[in-house]
Amino acid sequence: MNPTTALAFALLALLLAGPVPALLSRATWPYRAPRAALVLWQAIALAAVLSAFSSGLAIATELLVPGPDGRPTTAPTAEIDALGLPLWIAYVVVLALTLLIGAKLVFSIASVGVRTRRRRARHRMLVDLLDQRDPQRGRNSNLRVLSASEPIAYCLPGLRQRVVLSEGTLANLQREEITAILMHERSHLRARHDLVLEAFTAVNEAFPRVVRSKSALGCVQLLVEMLADDSALKVTGPTPLARALVACSGSSAPVGAMAAGGPHTLTRIKRLGGDGNDLQLAAAAYLASVAILVVPTIAVAVPWLVELSRLFRG
Repeated sequence: MNPTTALAFALLALLLAGPVPALLSRATWPYRAPRAALVLWQAIALAAVLSAFSSGLAIATELLVPGPDGRPTTAPTAEIDALGLPLWIAYVVVLALTLLIGAKLVFSIASVGVRTRRRRARHRMLVDLLDQRDPQRGRNSNLRVLSASEPIAYCLPGLRQRVVLSEGTLANLQREEITAILMHERSHLRARHDLVLEAFTAVNEAFPRVVRSKSALGCVQLLVEMLADDSALKVTGPTPLARALVACSGSSAPVGAMAAGGPHTLTRIKRLGGDGNDLQLAAAAYLASVAILVVPTIAVAVPWLVELSRLFRG
């Protein structure tokens, strides 16, 4: 590896963390292939992390320049003599920033996971206490009903899952509409969409604000809602689901929960009346996801394999 490789990976990481997500967030084709688009978003996020680390590793190899005896330098003084103080400082700073991003990513994953699960546990205890259903009727199910006149519908993911509705939801919605809402929320629980959102939240917090995209997390949230809509659509059809979404559009949910309504409700309802998912768009998005992950990986692996082969031959 060389400084050019490190620079290429650094630029790729910056592009995948900022401009590329910004462009993708303005596209409308993901609405016709939400699952493939979600995979593409995940590939972009993972490739951005890998590229950032690859840049740091490339710089790290430059610190181990051959000394007078031809062996890699492993002492700072020898590295300074071989590289010069200004270049050595620049390499060390880049390597330190890479390690800092890695440490921040690990910390973000842990803190987001712990924080989210604590909030869910507290809220789960509250909805269990406030449940208005008859204890003799299906107490073992994960459905909980709150005493509220406005339509409310959300789910609490995790090992002890809950689907929470309000009395207003049961009173104002018809049977098919209630079925649509239940299918929507249980699709979130079954597919563990919460883990996808946690991962994007952690990556979003790990990258510096000046380079990360502000819209990536919001787009992923919209896509997982569309995936849940598709599951409900197969059971009830578009009309009951659309009516249920309109009724619950103003409902709120605690942090860590996943509500049926939200700011993107109108976009989701319009999508229900569209042409449906496009297999060609999905295939193209899957191919793009593979390319985004494979190309940087090969670019990293090949130079390392070459260096290892030289080491073993020596």
